[in-house]
Amino acid sequence: MSQAPEGPQGTGRGPDDPDGPGHPLTEHTLESEDRTEGGGMGASRRDRRRARRTARRNARKALPWWRRAIPTWRMAVSGLLGVVLLGVGAFVTMYMLVTVPDPNAAATAQSNVYYYSDGKTELGRTGQTNRISVPIDQISVNVQHAAVSAEDRTFYSNNGVSLSGTLRAAWDTLSGKGLQGGSTITQQYVKNYYLTQDQTVSRKAKEFFISLKVDQTESKDQIMAGYLNTSYFGRNAYGIQAAAQAYYGVNASQLTVPQSAYLAALLQAPSAFDVGTATQAGRTAAVARWNYVLDGMVKLGWVSQSDRGAMAFPATKPAGATPGVSGQAGYLIDIADQYLNDNNIVDPASLAAGGWKITTTFVKKNQDALAASVKKEFSDQLPNTAKAKDVRAAGSSVDPATGRIVAAYGGPNYATQQFNDATRTDIQVGSTFKAFDLAAGLQNNATTQDGRTITPSTVYDGTSGRPVQGLSGGRSYAPPNEDGQDYGPISLRYAMVKSVNSVYAQEAVDAGLDNVRKAAIAAGLPQDTPDMSANNPALALGVATPSAIQMAGAYATLDNHGQQITPWSVQALSHDGEARALPAHQTTQAFDRGTADAVTSVLEDVVSPNGTGYVADGLGRPAAGKTGTTDDNKSAWFIGYTPELVTSVGLFAEDPTTHARLSLGDAAGVTRVNGGSFPAQIWTDYMNTALGDSPVQDFTLQAPVDTSTSIPSSTPSTTSPTPTPPATATPTPSFTLPPTPTPTFTTAPPTPTPTPTPTQSATSAPPTAAALPNQTGQP
Repeated sequence: MSQAPEGPQGTGRGPDDPDGPGHPLTEHTLESEDRTEGGGMGASRRDRRRARRTARRNARKALPWWRRAIPTWRMAVSGLLGVVLLGVGAFVTMYMLVTVPDPNAAATAQSNVYYYSDGKTELGRTGQTNRISVPIDQISVNVQHAAVSAEDRTFYSNNGVSLSGTLRAAWDTLSGKGLQGGSTITQQYVKNYYLTQDQTVSRKAKEFFISLKVDQTESKDQIMAGYLNTSYFGRNAYGIQAAAQAYYGVNASQLTVPQSAYLAALLQAPSAFDVGTATQAGRTAAVARWNYVLDGMVKLGWVSQSDRGAMAFPATKPAGATPGVSGQAGYLIDIADQYLNDNNIVDPASLAAGGWKITTTFVKKNQDALAASVKKEFSDQLPNTAKAKDVRAAGSSVDPATGRIVAAYGGPNYATQQFNDATRTDIQVGSTFKAFDLAAGLQNNATTQDGRTITPSTVYDGTSGRPVQGLSGGRSYAPPNEDGQDYGPISLRYAMVKSVNSVYAQEAVDAGLDNVRKAAIAAGLPQDTPDMSANNPALALGVATPSAIQMAGAYATLDNHGQQITPWSVQALSHDGEARALPAHQTTQAFDRGTADAVTSVLEDVVSPNGTGYVADGLGRPAAGKTGTTDDNKSAWFIGYTPELVTSVGLFAEDPTTHARLSLGDAAGVTRVNGGSFPAQIWTDYMNTALGDSPVQDFTLQAPVDTSTSIPSSTPSTTSPTPTPPATATPTPSFTLPPTPTPTFTTAPPTPTPTPTPTQSATSAPPTAAALPNQTGQP
């Protein structure tokens, strides 16, 4: 047997060894192949390179498949180099294409200016008005250092961007987590001053490249000044100067190290970290952030450890009113802003950017008169006690022919009470709801339990605590009258005059509780009004909680002969001198005119010497209205109208800490506050001033209107006999609900701006109320 030849002495390698001299890939083999291909000493260098490449390809083809799948080092280096070159090319292209834009509107925004209905008298100002830009030499070095410690500790050494932070933020945006942090101070300045707050990757990319250019063209001092002048610090303070005044009552140049550290901490969460208004958790987080900023200033060498150890958290001044909205202005601006937002005319973000001129429907004479009447006929009459300060008022005045809100009362002063009581929906309206009970019965030609058609003269049993007949499911309901008074057999008209609960609880069931709910909605109350369920028989006596504005609008439907117009508060709008379109105000025939006029006729008798609203008879003009007082005297209302004006007035008392309802009588220092007392007194005084010397108008009611208020001689049946069919067939219930509030624009509407998820609306959510009683309805 032959033996395979060995390799060179000591190697132990044979010709089959890939690294041996006999293997095809050895140097000798390559040289042999070079000579075969015409290489050798006489071959050109190019031919030799070609031969080597050919040999390498052939050698790679001879390898197993799995080995060929692994890139060679030459392939890997070439691919990586290509990617790098493409990235550099794209970076250079983007850098060249992206230019530094002009400052955005938010950075240079003017205030929003609101006017009374005359378009000339200024009502108030909002927007980014509380900003005074100051140069860097008027900004304390302490706050400059604190901002760096809080937001970007490499600010003075970086090139204006953080690549890792930008990539992380872009990834978070793409993965649905929203736009995240990670920006440098320069990037935040660019976002605030040149770009927008849009949460998109494209905006983030622009921010990155513009920041690179800004860092090359502006000094660090210029960037720092721009950043501090455009940042929001809470309390409607835009910029460091406004923040220094809002929190400490000093100029930006006077800020101490502890104060500067707190203001820098606010940059992360202005509202949540405001120790004057934040929750306990928010205050704890704010102090923790303050400590973080100070520790950073020590680490960066701007504060000594000994000085740091001696520092205490700086107390802030109490949160004050937003400039330009104190007094009644803030409440009216809230109403206007809510109208613009609810009708998709201007969203909160666009309003916050400023530059809007808004002419409201509020008449200064009416507004001043309403505020003065509340003070004169109510506030000044209360005892000087702590409890009396818990009593609050809500009111609204509406033109029934147009739906314009001409006045509203949301509180005594926006500077001390920023929650708007005119728009809150957690106060029971009591017996003022009985107008809708009657309207439902008349509109549907409903009948009593014994088959008699319901009209204002229909007789009912007015015995206090009489069980209501006809409730489904075996339910029982027997509401008492005020003070347990028994009236015996009385007409619906007389029962309205005296606000007899037992009668209207029964009449509402006869009319159909679902029809009562539909009547209230047709008149203008929102379908989602709290506690306005047709499953609760107490609906008839006013357990629902619409706002003062909504109730005034619903009564305006009765005053306007059944034609419903949703109340509105803005009549003209412009931005930077360009007029904007506003929605048309639709009129819907909610009730037949005969139904609406019959209810008005009945409510006229309430405002008479014999009615619960007798105080309003002092107006000396034709007027209609209804009183309302709830169980345990938790609220009291008077809603009344003349042919030309509708006004609602509501009173209630609540614990300022828990917001639980309190007894009005206890708080006011009297036995009881009825709708016919303070509310009717406020209404009468206000209407007298608002109508002034205008000609007296009579109601033009459609004839015939039954005006009988006499007590009949016969007692109506309280049982449930087999009904006798009425002479004429009862028509299908007829209600025209108000249209879905999608605005119809008189001209082309402005391009809508996406509405961000709100942290808080232009009108604050009402405080949590205590559990409401399940029946109400006193006069």
